Amino acid sequence: MSNRSRKNRSSRSRGSEPSQRQLRVGEAIRHTLAQAFQRGEFYDPDLAGVSITVTEVRVSPDLTNAVAFVTPLGGGQHTREIVRALGRAAPVLRAAIAREVPLRVVPRLSFQADTSFEHAQRIQALLRDPAVSRDLDDEPDGGNDSHGT
Repeated sequence: MSNRSRKNRSSRSRGSEPSQRQLRVGEAIRHTLAQAFQRGEFYDPDLAGVSITVTEVRVSPDLTNAVAFVTPLGGGQHTREIVRALGRAAPVLRAAIAREVPLRVVPRLSFQADTSFEHAQRIQALLRDPAVSRDLDDEPDGGNDSHGT
């Protein structure tokens, strides 16, 4: 493969949707991480007694890096410390992935707090605000689509 075609292929993949392979590998890693957390395959004092939910794993197009989005079960208490502790446990978790997921190269793991639930709660709170609901109720067309459909 020439450098030109390699460059075109990589630039096409930027900004596009993840491939089926990325999605499959991400889901397999998510499942393996969830099992490792459930079985308690490692010990870190910052993670003692904490239930962790892995909401999503995004894998890079070349499958060499993976970002796991995590949230503590029941809310965002001490999320920053949990993410740091998971970063310290990444080599052990990467070894678990190597045992469970058939890959040529096991991706480097990093962890980020998943803020999508908090974001959704903020939106719901805004929609419940009396001023916003009054504005939504006062729409001239009654909230119906007025494009003739």
